[in-house]
Amino acid sequence: MNTIGWLGIVRLGLVQTALGAIIVLTTSTLNRVMVVELALPAMIPGALVGIHHVVQLLRPRLGYGSDVGGRRTPWIIGGMAVLAIGGFLAAVATALMQTNTTFGVVLGAVAFTAIGLGAGAAGTSLLVLLAKRVAPERRGAAATTAWVMMIVGFILTASIGGKLLDPFSLDRLMLVSGCVSLIAFAVAVAAVWGVEGEHAAVPDSEARPAFRTALAQVWDEPIARGFTIFVFISMLSYSLQDLIMEPFAGAIFGLTPGQSTMLSGLQHGGVLLGMLLVGFLSGRIGTLRQWTIGGCFASAVALVCLSAGGVVGEDWPLRANVFLLGAANGAFAVSAIGSMMALASAGRSSREGVRMGLWGAAQAIAFAVGGFMGTVAADAARALLDSQIHAYAVVFAGEALMFIYSASLAARFIVPADKAAPTTGAVLAQAANQG
Repeated sequence: MNTIGWLGIVRLGLVQTALGAIIVLTTSTLNRVMVVELALPAMIPGALVGIHHVVQLLRPRLGYGSDVGGRRTPWIIGGMAVLAIGGFLAAVATALMQTNTTFGVVLGAVAFTAIGLGAGAAGTSLLVLLAKRVAPERRGAAATTAWVMMIVGFILTASIGGKLLDPFSLDRLMLVSGCVSLIAFAVAVAAVWGVEGEHAAVPDSEARPAFRTALAQVWDEPIARGFTIFVFISMLSYSLQDLIMEPFAGAIFGLTPGQSTMLSGLQHGGVLLGMLLVGFLSGRIGTLRQWTIGGCFASAVALVCLSAGGVVGEDWPLRANVFLLGAANGAFAVSAIGSMMALASAGRSSREGVRMGLWGAAQAIAFAVGGFMGTVAADAARALLDSQIHAYAVVFAGEALMFIYSASLAARFIVPADKAAPTTGAVLAQAANQG
């Protein structure tokens, strides 16, 4: 299969833009409407978003489906269709909650299940298609492009959709959601159409075992199994700070809600910078493996500094520290995704979708439990140490240790594809040990 140029990479990135446009309405806007306008318990949108994460466990099965068929385009288009329908249904369910909370919540559960299935099917197959069609030296830039364009989808929908929602009404919410879903689906179809080519390889019958067999075969590959553990631990470390950063800034440094929100924005700006650095420099300076390891170590250093900063107090350069943490997180995250693309074909043939789905499921689980675990760890440390300062210091130091462990896993399991050839388990184990 021939590689694609920058135009093809940007076209596939538009699928991420479309995906992000639908997701941001369902996880952000609808959450606020349920809690503020409808005065419902916060656990309702929390549980609905949780359903979306839990459904991501099906990513390996969805990837297997595209492996069996040999084509990724139908799964991307079909996934986007299910996602678009789910996004619109979520808005309808939110409107119904005003008059019939029970029925609205039930419909919401159906909608968020569809959102999880659609995002899983489209996202997994999109990454496999990028992995198969992008030249190795461009994978870092391709990963950056895809994720930056998803952020663009967040920004465009938040800004344009936000203006269209005023003056707010539930009818207007359904109309805006329906239009966003329809436009996003149309953009995704136009973006992916023809990129894969007309003659994608269809695996023979021996390459199409039952799903459980295919999953067991992938899990038996030391590289795939080790990289799955790396993805889970590293993304768990990445997400642990999500729900405690702003409370930390307010409790220890006295920042107001507005100032802590701006601090969060500064961190996201750092994430974007880190991603762009990998996109521009990987392949020229360092490999994706080196950027992943370096990003993990840099994240650990920034977290240790943040831990020390809480003890030092208001004289600590908090904003610079948080920005550097974001940049390190962004560099690690996008280089890990590029490495994921590189390793998708490193093993038994016709299992790319299962591998990518397995790693996507590990990432989704990590994000689902990471934020909650961070708050639990902070509460537990506060109860044991009877000091907010020391409690946050312990949690951030623990995250740093997890990033260091992630770096060691990356060093072992991110190896060149030729070293992960699926000849025998011994060859795979040797490659892992040499990492």
